[in-house]
Amino acid sequence: MLIALFSISSHGQQRQELRGEVRDVSDVESIHVMNLNSRYNTITNQNGAFVIAAKANDTLMLSSVQYEVKKVVITQKVLDEQPLIVYLKEAINELDEVYLGPNLTGNLSSDLKNIKTEKQLNFDDVGIPGFKGEHEEKIPNLVGQVITPVSVDVEGLYKYISGYYKKLKKRREWQQQNENVAALLVLYSSDFFSEAFQIPEHRTYDFLLFCLETSDMKNAFIKEDFANVIAIFEAKAPVYRERFSSEE
Repeated sequence: MLIALFSISSHGQQRQELRGEVRDVSDVESIHVMNLNSRYNTITNQNGAFVIAAKANDTLMLSSVQYEVKKVVITQKVLDEQPLIVYLKEAINELDEVYLGPNLTGNLSSDLKNIKTEKQLNFDDVGIPGFKGEHEEKIPNLVGQVITPVSVDVEGLYKYISGYYKKLKKRREWQQQNENVAALLVLYSSDFFSEAFQIPEHRTYDFLLFCLETSDMKNAFIKEDFANVIAIFEAKAPVYRERFSSEE
């Protein structure tokens, strides 16, 4: 009986496919839908419909530039009585107060440069993710940019000699791998790898890194050759299972 109860409890915690629909707005396509608990995300189609993995007590956030951000807590009733119908409100985006100084010349292009607002637009203001950090440092070519026939960029040369650029390249490779894994997890959930390939949920991230590093899966995924992606999963899963079993 205890085993049966545990099995039922575990099953209840698994995320399942949740169908939803956005209604009563002028443009229902490409509205961003994110599960704040799992970080899975998707967008609505031309009819306002979407599908996302969710379980009871998860919170969905729907956001778009033209609509106010809305959060919806998923209950068991919502999961049982699909589809989830969501109504959004039009967002009223008012411009910050603009102060026009006295030094106007009448030249539109130059006067616009002198007009300042109170603050710059922040991605959080409109409820969408965006880049808020500093722009990436460019890595110049050693010959032709750092060292030229007429000059030498001393700072750039030092960064090459000290290994700074080498470490920077490696760090960006890791960042790109993280982004690739995130993209794969958006399309294929952890449950998918657990059920189809017997990869434990806590090993999913490591398994995807293993696939990316030992195959051409990145290019297959970019080209949307999903049949090849699945074939790579099938080929790599037994190798990976044997590897982590021996490690444990």
